[in-house]
Amino acid sequence: MLSRLMSGSSRSLEREYSCTVRLLDDSEYTCTIQRDAKGQYLFDLLCHHLNLLEKDYFGIRFVDPDKQRHWLEFTKSVVKQLRSQPPFTMCFRVKFYPADPAALKEEITRYLVFLQIKRDLYHGRLLCKTSDAALLAAYILQAEIGDYDPGKHPEGYSSKFQFFPKHSEKLEKKIAEIHKTELSGQTPATSELNFLRKAQTLETYGVDPHPCKDVSGNAAFLAFTPFGFVVLQGNKRVHFIKWNEVAKLKFEGKTFYLYEKKIILTYFAPTPEACKHLWKCGIENQAFYKLEKSSQVRTVSSSNLFFKGSRFRYSGRVAKEVMESSAKIKREPPEIHRAGMVPSRSCPSITHGPRLSSVPRTRRRAVHISIMEGLESLRDSAHSTPVRSSSHGDTFLPHVRSIRADSNERVAVIADEAYSPADSVLPTPVAEHSLELMLLSRQINGATCSIEEEKESEASTPTAAEVEVLGGELRALCQGHGGPEQEQVNKFVLSVLRLLLVTVGLLFVLLLLLIILTESDLDIAFFRDIRQTPEFEQFHYQYFCPLRRWFACKIRSVVSLLIDT
Repeated sequence: MLSRLMSGSSRSLEREYSCTVRLLDDSEYTCTIQRDAKGQYLFDLLCHHLNLLEKDYFGIRFVDPDKQRHWLEFTKSVVKQLRSQPPFTMCFRVKFYPADPAALKEEITRYLVFLQIKRDLYHGRLLCKTSDAALLAAYILQAEIGDYDPGKHPEGYSSKFQFFPKHSEKLEKKIAEIHKTELSGQTPATSELNFLRKAQTLETYGVDPHPCKDVSGNAAFLAFTPFGFVVLQGNKRVHFIKWNEVAKLKFEGKTFYLYEKKIILTYFAPTPEACKHLWKCGIENQAFYKLEKSSQVRTVSSSNLFFKGSRFRYSGRVAKEVMESSAKIKREPPEIHRAGMVPSRSCPSITHGPRLSSVPRTRRRAVHISIMEGLESLRDSAHSTPVRSSSHGDTFLPHVRSIRADSNERVAVIADEAYSPADSVLPTPVAEHSLELMLLSRQINGATCSIEEEKESEASTPTAAEVEVLGGELRALCQGHGGPEQEQVNKFVLSVLRLLLVTVGLLFVLLLLLIILTESDLDIAFFRDIRQTPEFEQFHYQYFCPLRRWFACKIRSVVSLLIDT
């Protein structure tokens, strides 16, 4: 029997799980891990596969069964964190944006950061004015298809590529003009480097937005950048607090608090899980960018006076240590294969180092359209009218200054339209029917959803019959929402109940200790010392003994009364 249990336990530990990680170039990396494998093991496998040494800027993101995004913690078991059925699906993304991406040591690292920022541009997380948008898109064209060639690039060729959530014909012409006249002769590496230098000057560089509401119930996006904490509301950056000015980050339920030297900012996340994710991201970003060395990292607790709360500790290296380590890298630069340079490939790929014993494999998504295929289809239909969004003009208004140059200015206009990243907020639930209601609300507002950035979980689009039902539910939810005031009242009542419960518990413990001291025969040195003190003897004879006699008398009278009846 015992041997059978032990063999069953060993089989459970030896069970292998299939993991698929979607990379920044839309390829996939598949491997198998043991049941007790830590997140660090999977991340090291992936970085070896990518031949990546400057790996501290990156992380693995996944979505749990409740559609809440998380970063994989490297010190914990992968299987326990995902809480879903295998095979597991995750995404490889930039977690900590470099303060100066052009200063990265290796080209492979700059290329991966380039791919991430290109995704940010496409999904609406990175906003810029029209001239900057055209220049960034032209850099992408130059990096992926090379110099302009009239024989290969017919009129309107730039319209075949989706650089932003929405395009205008004027913007597409500007992109083609810059690509033709200003970037000729630039290598892919040079174009990517210029792209990074330009992107880092934008107000929304490094923004991974978290949707929240302020105390008035207005929508806002909270984010952590290499330079500090940012709040984007409407078309403005309403708050920017540098990391050395952030005193404390705290959350309780759905409420997130940021303590500065003079003010306390309060925001409300859609769910307690989303608020905890926001808090953990803030703790990690503050440790990474603010501290001088990882030995200064401390465990942070989001607790109140009476309850323990959540505890979290950042487990990686800090930015300064990463830069010092990168300066010591001495190896031949790994070869990189980019789109357009290898026509037979359907999307950008990276030359990998030696394969591990797990023999990982990569495969390409069939839905991904390559740059070369787009050019070929354009040449076949050169006279057709390109499809564009007619609802979007040149809506990239100038930013005021870069964050570093404008660190003391709290409010800055970032665009003429409200900041509304396309897919970055979809995995975070906003109601009971989270994803469906988000899609429906975008349809009601007339906004188009771009291709999903992360395919960790498949979500079906509501049918026409479901739209009416979901629309009614959405309106009911909006009408029944009590607002932040109701949440504040509920939180106050809950705090009072907690205080009452703690008080009753302390009184019960004191009473139990008093009974043990006065009535028990335990001859323990601690109790003996207390009993021999003059204060205890006075309390015992003047208060406790009379109180005990009074209780005994009352009990005898009640018992005699019951017997007589």
